[in-house]
Amino acid sequence: MDTVRVWTKQHINVLNILNETGRYTARREYIKKDLGEHAPLVLEVYDWLVRHTPTKNEKPADADYPVWVSVSREATMLPSDNFVILELALDPALIAKVNIFKWGAILNYSYIPADDQDADRHSRLLAEYGVSDTKAYMSQFYPMIKREIIASWDRLFDDSVSLGNQDYYGNIWEIRKEWITAILQ
Repeated sequence: MDTVRVWTKQHINVLNILNETGRYTARREYIKKDLGEHAPLVLEVYDWLVRHTPTKNEKPADADYPVWVSVSREATMLPSDNFVILELALDPALIAKVNIFKWGAILNYSYIPADDQDADRHSRLLAEYGVSDTKAYMSQFYPMIKREIIASWDRLFDDSVSLGNQDYYGNIWEIRKEWITAILQ
C-alpha cells in the first residue's frame, strides 16, 4: 500500500490519548474548549462540513469532527506551548481534500461562486439588498440569500470550481498511533 506523509498540530493531550488508547477522534467538547466563546460560530460550519464531507472511509461513531492535516510540512501551523506536530503516514484514500480558499470562504459565511458570471450575479443580488454575505447569513431577514450561500458550499469539493488557488488541507476521521512516523515539538 502506498502512503502519503501529512502533518497535524495537536494539543499534547491528544498524544496522551494516543498513547493510552491507540487512537484519537475529534470530539465536540474538545473543539468547544479550544475555541471558547467563538465555538458556536465555527461549529455551525464544522457541522455542515461533517454532513457534506465525501469520504471513502466511514466516519467512526465516536468522531464528532474531522482531524485537519497539512499535506506539506511548511503549511503546518507553527509549534507552540502544549502542542505537538504529528507526522503521519496514511493511505491517501483516508484523506478528504479541502481547498484552503474555499474553506476560508465558508468560515466567513461567504458564497462560493460557480464561475465569474455567477460571482457577478451574486454580487448584484447583495447590492440590491444592501447586504454582505456575512450579514445575510447571520440575519434572519435574508433567508433566500442564506440558503443560496449554504447551497454554494457544496462547491467546496468540486475541483472544477476555483477561487484562484488549488492548495488544500486534508481531513481524516481519526488518528491511529501506528500512523505516527515522527513527533515534532
